[in-house]
Amino acid sequence: MAINLQKGQRIDLTKGNPGLSKILVGLGWDPVQSSGSGGFLGGLFGGGSSSANVDCDASVIMLGENDKLKNNKDVIYFGNLRSNDGSVQHSGDNLTGDGDGDDEQISIDLSRVPAHIQKLVFVVNIYDCIKRKQHFGMIRNAFIRVVNPNTNQELLHYNLTDNYSGLTCLVTGEIYRHGNEWKFAAIGSGTNAASLSEVVRSYS
Repeated sequence: MAINLQKGQRIDLTKGNPGLSKILVGLGWDPVQSSGSGGFLGGLFGGGSSSANVDCDASVIMLGENDKLKNNKDVIYFGNLRSNDGSVQHSGDNLTGDGDGDDEQISIDLSRVPAHIQKLVFVVNIYDCIKRKQHFGMIRNAFIRVVNPNTNQELLHYNLTDNYSGLTCLVTGEIYRHGNEWKFAAIGSGTNAASLSEVVRSYS
């Protein structure tokens, strides 16, 4: 049975799962369905079914001591799908969020994460959000989950249930070292970062 987490909760990832070294992190979201043409006002303001898909992108930021990013190559996203050391691999870009299940997946080999990396931060941001006038109020059912890829067993699941209307970036969760073990924290905080590079700068 997967453990369902609430915002702010922390859980041992490896301690309760002896031998777990490879994990799959799934991130998902659904676009809010527009009702028909959006009505008269929707038509006036360009809303409704003609509005562009919200393109969310999941990324991992690999942080060293003091939560600092040492190298831009330690940001794994649709433009850099694999970390230099091979410990983190991104499944690639999903442009719409339509359909059930994970929208983007990130495979992590915890045993290969370099010793100086202390934390992996999972971020979802909206591509080109300013120009498209899009925000996370247009997204629902956002979640992050961790799966054991060897057994396909879901270890934990965190639904982001806050109201993120007006916000353009979500820090969904993080995996961090605790002694010789790895833990997971459910973060669920939203920001107004306009792009991934702006998020990355906040860790430099």
